Amino acid sequence: MKIGVLALQGAVTEHIVSIEKTGAEGVPIKWVEQLDEVDGLIIPGGESTTIGKLMRKYGFIEAIRDFSNQGKPIFGTCAGMIVLAKRIAGGEPGHLELMDITVARNAFGRQRESFECDLEVKGIDEPVRAVFIRAPLINEVGPGVDVLTVYNDEIVTAREGNLLVSSFHPELTNDFRLHQYFADMVETTRQVQQQNRI
Repeated sequence: MKIGVLALQGAVTEHIVSIEKTGAEGVPIKWVEQLDEVDGLIIPGGESTTIGKLMRKYGFIEAIRDFSNQGKPIFGTCAGMIVLAKRIAGGEPGHLELMDITVARNAFGRQRESFECDLEVKGIDEPVRAVFIRAPLINEVGPGVDVLTVYNDEIVTAREGNLLVSSFHPELTNDFRLHQYFADMVETTRQVQQQNRI
């Protein structure tokens, strides 16, 4: 099983290390054609406006929408969550507009207000270690979105079908269980698609 990490900006290497702890192979994705080689995709943190511009420049917007339409799982962390959202608070135009959520950028404040904590995540037995850096929040979710984590009455992890998002950076800790959760999503989807081809 191969999981790609969009390698336009962000902590690509750290995500690949976490992916490989799950037993899957991590692949940095720099070109659209590489999406055909992977079963799932992580869109890492960084600066969402910059990531959006680079995705448009290199043809990733339509390619990742097609990837999602095939049912292949996508995991957006921090800025990656903003990139996946259908709506961005304040009227800023969206990017992929795939997940039925409204997000607020930098909702936790500036870089110096970064912090770590342990969070309960629905579907994971023990609390997960989370690093928040200029993190966004989910303000609203559509009816098909499953809220996985609430922190101080704010939604910070959610899932909608094949789409998973977190406000925080799971790749910046030694706790890879959220990556394992995503890898399990990818493996389940892969098995279903293989059975449908038989």
